[in-house]
Amino acid sequence: MAIPADPRRLLRFGKFEFDPAAGELRTNGEKFYLQEQPFQVLSMLVERPGQLVSREDLKKRLWPSDTFVDFDHSLNRAVNRLRDALEDSAESPRYIETLPRRGYRFIAPLESQAESRRLFAPRHIQKKRWGFLIIAGVFIIALATGAFFRFHRASTLTEKDTIVLLDFANSTGDTVFDDTLKQALSIQLSQSPFLNILSDQRMSETLQMMGHPADERVGEKVALEICQRTQSAAVLAGSIARLGSQYVIGLKAVNCQTGAPLAQEQVQAASKEDVLKALGGACTKLRGKLGESVNSIQKFNVPIFEATTPSLEALKSLGLGKKTEGEKGSAEAIPFFQRAIELDPNFATAYAFLAGSYSNLGEYKLASENITRAYQLRDRGSEPEKLEFTFFYHILVTGDLERANQALTLDAQIYPRRPFSHLCLGVIYSQMGFYEKSLAEALETVRLTPDAGGIEYGNLVGCYMSLNRLNEAKAVYQRMQSRKIDGPSLHGYLYARAFLEQDTAEMNRQVAWSQDKPIKDSYLGMQADTEAFFGHLQKARELSARAVDGSRHNGQKEAAAEWWMDSALREAEFGNSNRARQETNSALLLASTRDTQILAALALARAGHPARSRKMADELAREFPMNTMLNGYWLPTIRASIEIERRNPAGAVELLHAASTYELGAPGPMEATIYPVYVRGQAELLLHHGSNAAIEFQKFLDHPSIVLNFPFGALARLGLARAYAMQGDAARARTAYRDFLMLWKDADPDIPILKQAKAEYAKLQ
Repeated sequence: MAIPADPRRLLRFGKFEFDPAAGELRTNGEKFYLQEQPFQVLSMLVERPGQLVSREDLKKRLWPSDTFVDFDHSLNRAVNRLRDALEDSAESPRYIETLPRRGYRFIAPLESQAESRRLFAPRHIQKKRWGFLIIAGVFIIALATGAFFRFHRASTLTEKDTIVLLDFANSTGDTVFDDTLKQALSIQLSQSPFLNILSDQRMSETLQMMGHPADERVGEKVALEICQRTQSAAVLAGSIARLGSQYVIGLKAVNCQTGAPLAQEQVQAASKEDVLKALGGACTKLRGKLGESVNSIQKFNVPIFEATTPSLEALKSLGLGKKTEGEKGSAEAIPFFQRAIELDPNFATAYAFLAGSYSNLGEYKLASENITRAYQLRDRGSEPEKLEFTFFYHILVTGDLERANQALTLDAQIYPRRPFSHLCLGVIYSQMGFYEKSLAEALETVRLTPDAGGIEYGNLVGCYMSLNRLNEAKAVYQRMQSRKIDGPSLHGYLYARAFLEQDTAEMNRQVAWSQDKPIKDSYLGMQADTEAFFGHLQKARELSARAVDGSRHNGQKEAAAEWWMDSALREAEFGNSNRARQETNSALLLASTRDTQILAALALARAGHPARSRKMADELAREFPMNTMLNGYWLPTIRASIEIERRNPAGAVELLHAASTYELGAPGPMEATIYPVYVRGQAELLLHHGSNAAIEFQKFLDHPSIVLNFPFGALARLGLARAYAMQGDAARARTAYRDFLMLWKDADPDIPILKQAKAEYAKLQ
């Protein structure tokens, strides 16, 4: 018979009592809480004892329809965890029977303690089993001792399990150990392809959901609840104490469902300088006790003091930097990373974090210098860090995307459950214009990231946007909203969508949101491009100047220089050659970096200064021979522009063949959108190939979600009008001219390219 859905009823089966109201199991006088998903599975099974509960029914109850999850894997995991709690077996079930490809059935006799009556007993259990008992009796004496330990020993972890790492209990009175040992342990454990550590982000989010401060130091009781809420498997606690002149370090892992110990280690260090070494040795032994193979431990086990630093003070400063970056931003974190490097000039990880902070601030030269140092010291990093340093070195320094991808591919092979490689591959493919590949990596990143936040979901939204799949982008955004996920990528999406929908009020709201944020200059730059898109050149100039001043005020010279270059390119394309040259010179005086030089060479070519442009292009080619996007996107565009200035449009078209692979990409700097296409269209016009030119300019109209508010989206309409006129199609030419002039109906009247367009349109009337 079916059990009425009464959460007040206490249900008994075997040695267990199940309290649905409290979500807990009791056995032998002890009780422990079930995690949410195993609890829901058990609740459904006991509601329908002896009956099939389909996998589909379980999925609907456990996960909302808009959830990004590998349902089959996650359901199997929830059932396996429930079986672990019940000490049950899929091969010889006592409680939960698997019906392959269909679902599950609860098969044990079930009683209601409140009514003291039998609710369900399967017929095959009611039968006498004397034959089995006689056979089993032969083995009882021989196996009694071993069976006890076999069935009562806590299970080790599997490679799919996650561990919650606690703050160390520090009773030494020495604050240098606060947070430091936890960080060292986390880095050591991150080398393991077997173990997963719950991220700091997920820990903070869960604490907030529980009503605790996000930065609260977590004790064992709270950690057990976090472990259950996040469907993790174990809590790992550490401690350090003084014993005379020595230090005692302890590690203990417990099952977060039962509280039973899984493994523990205790070691002594003769002095403070030996603490990290002793902790590393204890960590290595603990990994084996938790189920990791000897081969894996031997292969991925760089000692802590080698994978990080022998300096506790440097490690502490690194931790403070990471914490500060999460709470206050990159600029405030930089002094802590610099201090860590002062304490240990060979601290590879500190250089890498410093590079990341500079990169976030748009200071790519400083980022390149520091990631180069981290790459040179990569042998002093853990295995995953070595791969990360290699990847970022080729992204920021050499620009060799093939080698960067090789590092990511190896990372994915060694750490198949780590989302890092998929996240980075998604970004690279987007820069290259391979948006379908980028989407596949973004989806895999979200699947592998239980605590997916603004970065992961933001990349997914961006991929859908670039593919013009706006409904799917909106659906992801709504999921972010429902989960209270916020961040710059979300607001960037809202601005982009508002632009496509011509929703000025929403764009203004997003700009207002940014005003007290470190990224406010980026939104000023976006506003400048939007104003230029509609021909409001003076407003665009003012906004660009504010972005330059803001970046300079914050000490971000490279970012300021790139805002100047964004403005200079705009002036060049609108026909203001002298102003374009002046702003280019100003930018180069601020910061003559690789990225500034790329944009400067292009602006000078577009503004009619081919000799200087060619010299800069040749220098870039010599200095960065392996840079994928420089050689496959920027240099062909620069050199084609030089050929156009030399009245050699055929040579320009030939040079631009090299850019065809990546022409729809957004390679940075400043994501000057599909520039090779625009230059090719102009070259075809000079060749009087109207139909070819129309094909190129039409690409801008066909990819509005890639072009967005970049001014070429407007100028391409003028190029299309000229192409139609060249073909003798006056009707389509007039329509295209009207489209452009309608966009620029309120444009500043003195823009040279606008004057030309009006004169050309008048001739068609």
